[in-house]
Order: sequence, then structure tokens, then C-alpha cells
Amino acid sequence: MSNEGQTPDLTGDRGFRTVRESTYRYALAGCAVLSVLTTVSIIAVLVLDAADFFSVVPIAEFLTATEFSASEPTTFGVLPLALGTMLITIGAAVIALPVGLLTAIYLSEYATERTRSVLKPMLEVLAGVPTVVYGYFAIVYITPALNVVIGWLNGALGLGFPNLGLFNGLSASLVVGIMIIPMVSSISEDAMSSVPDSLRQAGYGLGATKFNVSLRIVVPAAISGIASSFILAISRAIGETMAVVLAAGSQPPDIPAVQSAFGIPYVAPGDLIGLYTESSATMTVAMINIASGDISGGSTAYKSLFAIGLTLFVITLAMNVVSDVVASRYREEYE
Repeated sequence: MSNEGQTPDLTGDRGFRTVRESTYRYALAGCAVLSVLTTVSIIAVLVLDAADFFSVVPIAEFLTATEFSASEPTTFGVLPLALGTMLITIGAAVIALPVGLLTAIYLSEYATERTRSVLKPMLEVLAGVPTVVYGYFAIVYITPALNVVIGWLNGALGLGFPNLGLFNGLSASLVVGIMIIPMVSSISEDAMSSVPDSLRQAGYGLGATKFNVSLRIVVPAAISGIASSFILAISRAIGETMAVVLAAGSQPPDIPAVQSAFGIPYVAPGDLIGLYTESSATMTVAMINIASGDISGGSTAYKSLFAIGLTLFVITLAMNVVSDVVASRYREEYE
């Protein structure tokens, strides 16, 4: 009698296998829930303690006051800390973004497989160096070297650049820029490597050189990944702590005087340059100073730590949202 009309049983004995798979499923789901709960808990702590702080210090005063001091007399203005953060971030971006992008172009378009297999891991080693080492390197080597260069420029060209102090924003910008180069180069190189070779061959077929193909075809095609790497690297620079603590010091920069010409406000370039020669404490540095100081827990000065942390969280969250929007807006899909 034929059995062709019967459906074969392909399930087999799934007793123990079902239990094991269910265990895996619930364990992985538990890890996912734990990650979400951790994030929600951190946000809740920041918001609740920051709300207690803002019940004493108005938000407008916190955002617009030009001085910050957690010791008596207390003054809670995040503006100088935000200025220090912006100075370090801009300086690091000026160094890391072009260097990281050019490195990614070389690794993706010019380097051989053997060269890439050596250079890319060596670049990524920079991301594994402890940040405190970068800060120590800035104090011991970078700042003295920069003072030598400044002295030579002043003597040879008659310039009037001021010498750098022991703690300064320029050295901090350099080390933070070096720290985020691997992030820019690695993500950008991955984005450019995913561009189909057919686009490159089409460019070569039209008579384009490798340089033109790299800059006018590959880079625009990978712009979503490159832009994401830029924004993520900048977010990393904003949140950097230990290297900035050692290199930039703990004193917030002074807010430069705003001048006016024909009704247009501006800041003199010399004042902006001068900010890099002095201590430029960032928001993360201020948080460390508050947490490690002699301030009693539960005081307004102590809770300012959470207000600064919430401000920093909002900034980095906004940067990551922008990164996702840019990536989804300019993403190219190839078949």
C-alpha cells in the first residue's frame, strides 16, 4: 500500500531540544531586558536628581550663567563648561576627521590586501590604549614640544603666540583627536569597501584616475557611513574624560568678550586662540571634580553633577539621532 499521500514526520523527538531552545530564548531575552532596564535606570536617575537641582537653581540661570563653581560661593553656570567641551571637540575634529578619512581612502582604494591587514589592526590598537596614557603623554611630551614650536615661530617669524601652560586646550585637542582617528578610519573604510566594484570600473572606463574615482565616486557613494563615523567620533570626543582631565586641567575657560561691528556680534580671533593656551575644563571634568571633592551628598552642589550629566546626555543623544537620520537619508542600497 502506497504511503505517498502521507506527510512525513520531520519533527522527531523534540522534548529536550525544545526545553534547551526555550532556555536559550528566555536567557537572551533576559539579557535584552536587562540592557534596556539599565539604560532606563540611568536616565531616570539623571532626570530625578537633575529635577531636584533645577528646583533650586532655575534652568535659565544654569544655561546662561558665565561662571561655574561648586565651592562657596557657589555659581552654577554650564556655559563655560560647554565652551570648554566645544573647544576640545572642535580641535579634535579638525585633526581626526580629515586624517581619518584620508587614511580610510588609502586603506580602501590604494593599499594592498597585505598592507591593509597590517595597517588596520595597528590603527585599531590606538583605540585600546588607556585614555590616561594619552593624558600623561600630552603633559610630558606634547605640551613641551608645542612650546618649542611656538618659540621657534615667534623668533623666526616675529609672531606673538603665547606659550602654553601646563594644562591647555590645544594639547587636549591633539590627544583626543588621535584617540578618535581609529573610529573615523575604521567605519569609513568599511563603508567605502562596501561600494560595488562596478562603480569603480565604470569610472575607470570613462578615463578617470584612481584619485578621481576615490574622491568623486567612492566617497559620495559611501557618504552615509562616512557621515555616521564623523558624528560618532565627535560624540566620543564630547564624552572623553581622563585624557581631558590630565591634559586640559580642571579650570573652566573664561567666556570671551563679545564685540560688535555694524550691529553684528563677534568674538575676536585672538581671544579664541587664547582659549586653547589655557586650561579648558569640560563638562566631564567638572563632573569628576564634583564627585571626587569634599561636597556632601544631597547638597545642591552635589546634584549639579546630575544636571551636567543630563545636559551631556542630551547632547550625545542628539548627536546619535542625527547620525541615524543622516545614515538613513543618504544610505545607498546596491543589488
